[in-house]
Amino acid sequence: MRKLPDWWLTPLFGAVGGYLASLIGWPLPWIIGSLLAVIAVRCGGCMLQEVPHGRATGQWLIASAIGLHFTHEVMQQVLQHLGVILAGALGTLLLSLIGIFVLLRSGTDRATAFFASLPGGASEMVNLASRHAAHPAKVAAAHSTRLLLVVLIVPALFTWSLPAVEAPPPAPVSWPWLAVLLPGGAVLAILWKRLRQPNPWMLGPLTVCAVASVVFDLHIGLPEGLGQLGQWLIGCSLGCHFDRQFFRSAPAFLLRILLITLLAMLAATTLAAALSWLTTLDGTSLMLGMMPGGITELCLTAEALQLSVALVTALQVLRLFLVMFLAEPLFWLWQKRTA
Repeated sequence: MRKLPDWWLTPLFGAVGGYLASLIGWPLPWIIGSLLAVIAVRCGGCMLQEVPHGRATGQWLIASAIGLHFTHEVMQQVLQHLGVILAGALGTLLLSLIGIFVLLRSGTDRATAFFASLPGGASEMVNLASRHAAHPAKVAAAHSTRLLLVVLIVPALFTWSLPAVEAPPPAPVSWPWLAVLLPGGAVLAILWKRLRQPNPWMLGPLTVCAVASVVFDLHIGLPEGLGQLGQWLIGCSLGCHFDRQFFRSAPAFLLRILLITLLAMLAATTLAAALSWLTTLDGTSLMLGMMPGGITELCLTAEALQLSVALVTALQVLRLFLVMFLAEPLFWLWQKRTA
């Protein structure tokens, strides 16, 4: 008798969690419900395993849908306010100083405090931390905890604090275009990964779909259900990073990350409100785009709340590239000045 793969229970529990979350009206139910269900089962002692390529597939679907939001008119607005977007991305990068200060005061070494506090991708920050004698496990734990907190707090906070809006009719589906764009996004993601670029399965499909949507002014979307499938796969994969041992590993350190994340969210809200007052951009979209979280989850929240998905995406992507290109030079400069 053929043995079932060791990951087959993960999507099953994730589906149950997503369905229950959708019944009670929880924001982004298929990502948050599946995430919490998998974490609960793993903390209960059943060590569910990650679905092979599950997160990459989920990001591929979600990034394609987000890229199709970039119409010609939307891109003109983004370019028109590029200076504000750059200021917002730099401002959220400076919020990393909060985390660095708190962690240094608690006795954390300089390299660990620095790379654990930057709002970049977890895997990229862990790789940089390993090259500078930091504690990769603590850096990974900091980014995983921050992502978990943002996924649980931000969608609910924005959904329940804003007035309900009626969803527009779904965008038409063009199968000929999708037959070209979806494989094209996957090809670019694979190439991006081989070139060791950050977040390939998010940025590859996003780039292909956004460029095609702007150049050809497509105004199309993905079929109903593919977005929920992507959320479900991402939630199941994220949940597999947490278990009872994770939460017991360094409780004091994790509590500090909780404090840092909440302070960064509050500071980002204040900074976004100031930028909105100085410009004509939507303050809520700016706040969401400047939150210290993952691109996928925050863009999904913007889409669910009918906010400016393009503005949120631009802020998050620009900040990601700023972090990737500036992290190591800034750390070297800090070390040199204090040597």
